[in-house]
Amino acid sequence: MEIGEAFVGEGVNAAHVNTVLGDRSGPVGAAWATGLAGPSMGHAAFVVVGQPGIAAVPPTLFVNKSPIANPDHGRLTWGPAQAGVAKGIALAHEEGVLDAASVSELVLIAAVWVNPSAADAQAVFANNTEATLQALRNGREGRPRAADAIAAGLSPWNAFFQP
Repeated sequence: MEIGEAFVGEGVNAAHVNTVLGDRSGPVGAAWATGLAGPSMGHAAFVVVGQPGIAAVPPTLFVNKSPIANPDHGRLTWGPAQAGVAKGIALAHEEGVLDAASVSELVLIAAVWVNPSAADAQAVFANNTEATLQALRNGREGRPRAADAIAAGLSPWNAFFQP
């Protein structure tokens, strides 16, 4: 199992993507199927497509971290954010981060934050592309390293809080 995380961009159009890549027959596969079969109010996980009828490989479950707040937020989530995830996966294939020979055995879960106040479709697309690619790289490379995570934990800050 490879777990990745990335935050790209600034302000309301920033992207925060968490990825979990693992075997279809293992716990990630079970979580993937459960996630697809168990929508909840405001959260309807779906299979990422590069184009209608052409799913990403490995099969990727898009899980929205923010409930759909309004029609514009829904369009940004299902449109540019999903397209960004699909492109990030394709770029990961091109870079060799994902191994084309093993994708038939894998599934990917992408938990994606789209701010309900986001307004720039191109920025949402670009930020989710880069965040997905970076999260997959981080998962493959086992980042962050323990020393880096400890140092960051001792001086924490994020886009929503700075002590």
